[in-house]
Amino acid sequence: MTPGLPGTQGRRRIYLMRHGEVDYKFGGKGVLNPDAVELTNKGRNQAALMGEALANITFDLSAHTGLLRTKQTLNAALDGRDMPVEEIGGLREIRTGRFAELTPERIEAEFVYGFETAHLPGACFAGGELFAAFYNRIADAMVTLLARNDWTTALLVCHGGTNRAVLSWVTHGGPEGMASFEQDTGCLNVIDADVIDGEIIRCFVRTTNFTPYDPIKTGKYLTNMELYRLGRSG
Repeated sequence: MTPGLPGTQGRRRIYLMRHGEVDYKFGGKGVLNPDAVELTNKGRNQAALMGEALANITFDLSAHTGLLRTKQTLNAALDGRDMPVEEIGGLREIRTGRFAELTPERIEAEFVYGFETAHLPGACFAGGELFAAFYNRIADAMVTLLARNDWTTALLVCHGGTNRAVLSWVTHGGPEGMASFEQDTGCLNVIDADVIDGEIIRCFVRTTNFTPYDPIKTGKYLTNMELYRLGRSG
């Protein structure tokens, strides 16, 4: 029997978070291994606030991407709940190239505003992973997740680029649609999907980029990528 939310046939709900704030630069120097960065104190607070917002939600499934910042965010959001936690490596962030090899102009074009070129043939993110391959990787991971018959409500903690890809996939935007979804640190998206006998019938977005620490984005006028370029955290 296909599981479903109350009053529905086969409807699942995904609470899709972005990890909390991290600092990719220490003392103005690039981090040697961006995959190993930890949450800042602000990032931990963002995750804890989301945990309070989700306190009354019962999750059948919780997962991170395997990177430390998503693990820490998930742990803080679950706030000590005793439940299994999974790793879904297919939802990891898009891979960048070597920043030391990028000129300031290329960082501007390929990192800060790189997603605007995601639909172009052969386009890659800051000299790294091809956008088309990344989008397909995320789509495949979502199809695999939704094909499972062991959950109805899931909490996933992922990344800004990953969440862009998921939201674009849900809204049929393809790689080109990824540029339109801003994802603030510690934010939440709510996605519902109707799945009958393993077939995805429809998906729709109920909430996107919700941040309990600043619900209406007061004074937030720069994108996260623009803030990173200026050496500031999102």
